[in-house]
Amino acid sequence: MPATKKPHTIRELRASKYKVVPIREEMRRNLVRKLQKGEKLFPGIIGFEDTVIPQIENAILAGQDMVLLGERGQAKSRVIRALASLLDEEVPAIAGCEINDDPYAPICRACRDKCEEQGDMVEINWLTREARYAEKLATPDISIADLIGEVDPIRVAEGRYLSDELTIHYGLIPRTNRGIFSINELPDLAERIQVGLFNLMEERDIQIKGYRIRLPLDIYVVASANPEDYTNRGRIITPLKDRYGAHIRTHYPRNSEEEVAIVEQERAQFGEIEGKVVVPQYMKEIIAEITFLARRSADINQRSGVSVRVSIANYESVAANALRRGILLGEERSAPRISDLSAIVASTTGKIELESVEDGRESKIIDELTKKAVLNVFGRYFNVRDFEPVIQKFEAGLTVEAGSDMPSKDYLSKMKEMSGLSGPLGRLGASGSPEESAAGVEFILEGLHLNRRLNRNKVEGRYIYRS
Repeated sequence: MPATKKPHTIRELRASKYKVVPIREEMRRNLVRKLQKGEKLFPGIIGFEDTVIPQIENAILAGQDMVLLGERGQAKSRVIRALASLLDEEVPAIAGCEINDDPYAPICRACRDKCEEQGDMVEINWLTREARYAEKLATPDISIADLIGEVDPIRVAEGRYLSDELTIHYGLIPRTNRGIFSINELPDLAERIQVGLFNLMEERDIQIKGYRIRLPLDIYVVASANPEDYTNRGRIITPLKDRYGAHIRTHYPRNSEEEVAIVEQERAQFGEIEGKVVVPQYMKEIIAEITFLARRSADINQRSGVSVRVSIANYESVAANALRRGILLGEERSAPRISDLSAIVASTTGKIELESVEDGRESKIIDELTKKAVLNVFGRYFNVRDFEPVIQKFEAGLTVEAGSDMPSKDYLSKMKEMSGLSGPLGRLGASGSPEESAAGVEFILEGLHLNRRLNRNKVEGRYIYRS
């Protein structure tokens, strides 16, 4: 509706035949429309198409509040925030109301008084969908006053009686009336505060202090929680869990393709240097494989999870190391190599929790995960027997030096001494450019080393491959 034609009073709203619908009916109606048109419900959410999203759709169609359960880094908050897209673009509310009152049926005392005095000439404003979404990170210091409300001493000082409903300062939940309210990390909310949510979840109202006041709020309530938090830091008390209609379990990406797609979407991008670094597909797969292996490692605490943010940060670190090399060596373009994977120690440490605390152990575990990841990805691309001609060259005395600080052109001369690499490099997608060829050569050499066909020694920060 154009701004010039929007109703500005309750009378004009009635004349426009506008119908106010409950929040659940509004979300359900918009979801049905999206499904009928084949629109994507959660753009940017990858890997949940056949698992999480159908359950969310069912919960909304059923009008159920929901709690998303999953370890850290599983896009729970992003999914919850995307629910706001199911709200109408704008809805009318009484102007100046703290709790977004329905123009046709106000529930707060101030708006009821205003309607009695002014009738249908009461002004209205239009709330955007962004203004109708609110979230709160659960912390132990949250009070009932923060969420629901409290007596405002300033209003009392102005001369109002304590028994006057107008002395109440509304909390975040009433201020989200006719919208979506989210509580992140619900188990961290103190149990006595969780009890205060009972009425909101079941009777759809709130009670403040000892006032004889009932506010029939129209709110869609959603929460996120890490299942392990039930025992580690806190828990969702049973009566509150029972009030959530749908408990939906999220998950990490199920395969390397999904992990890589998420990384490509979420990584930091800098327009002026994007063309200076090309990341080969196999390097992306190695980074994703490191995270996959970490999620199954007995050395890593799986209760805390291994977030997708590990893959994103590792991708950024490896690309940054390649870019730094290109800048220092004056190369126009650069490509991450196996020797650049040493940069992921800084971006992985702190994002994983070890089962045992031991100084220096994190670096060793990350190194072992990296070797396994390179070996696994190498096995997807090649059979070691394909490199017999190359291995024979090494058996005849060939040695190759590699390192993250070496210019790409230094690898080209060694390629001529290793016969039979053009086919494998083509399989890796190397376009013949020096930087991609150098990265491909390192990948092949490291794969042969991990398959015990070549030896590798580290000398002054560089690697020497020999028979």
